[in-house]
Amino acid sequence: MRSTRIIRAAKLGYMALSALFCLVGVMMIFRPGFSADVVARLVGIMLIVFGIVRIIGFYSKDLYQLAFQHDLALGILTAALGLLIVLKPGWALNIVCLTLGIEIITDGLFKIQTALDARRFGLHTWWLILALAVLTGLAGIWMAAASARSGRTLVQLLGASLIAEGILNLCVALCAIKIIAHQQPDDGLYQ
Repeated sequence: MRSTRIIRAAKLGYMALSALFCLVGVMMIFRPGFSADVVARLVGIMLIVFGIVRIIGFYSKDLYQLAFQHDLALGILTAALGLLIVLKPGWALNIVCLTLGIEIITDGLFKIQTALDARRFGLHTWWLILALAVLTGLAGIWMAAASARSGRTLVQLLGASLIAEGILNLCVALCAIKIIAHQQPDDGLYQ
């Protein structure tokens, strides 16, 4: 039998950061007057941490191996985007929103695949993951397409997109990451 510590840590990290995305998104919608540099640095730090959690999740070998199946590549992309934003907070908010919009679109597309895989596994909540993935992808498209708007409106769009991304990832963590106390050893796929 193997330890479930890594998968528990990845699941809890995924859930905590998803909730944080939602909270920061709400803050951005209702307080869009924050400095663009502060917003950029906050989002950048969150993306770096979320990228690391995704990479850990990829190697956690959860029971279904659905939630984290694309997270090595997405984790690297997310952390790299976060690092660029932290190092260059003076980037125009438009560029940050465009690149983050593209990352959210990509995540939404991968989560659509996760939902379809969950359906094949017989998970009853696959449709919820699918619906939220489509909505999140649309939010990413909306944000990327609107990246030429003014600062306050763009911060609010970024907030809405972060809320959608947070809800999607929270749903995936709750519905598709299964931890069994005595999981059987894996077949060595990710060793």
